[in-house]
Amino acid sequence: MPKIKTHKGTAKRFKITGSGKVKRRKANKSHLLTGKPGKRMRTLRQGALVDKTQEKTIKMLLPYG
Repeated sequence: MPKIKTHKGTAKRFKITGSGKVKRRKANKSHLLTGKPGKRMRTLRQGALVDKTQEKTIKMLLPYG
């Protein structure tokens, strides 16, 4: 049985936690940062978890995560 290839685009954006959940980065943190208040920027700094409905799809793309 051959190895399953990891989807590299997904591997760069998501990480699997120790408990098996999928961690992601929050959006709106890449450009036009001067117009966003500091409070919003602080909340965007923290990671977030992927919704349950998309977790299965992402885990298929990361077979050895």
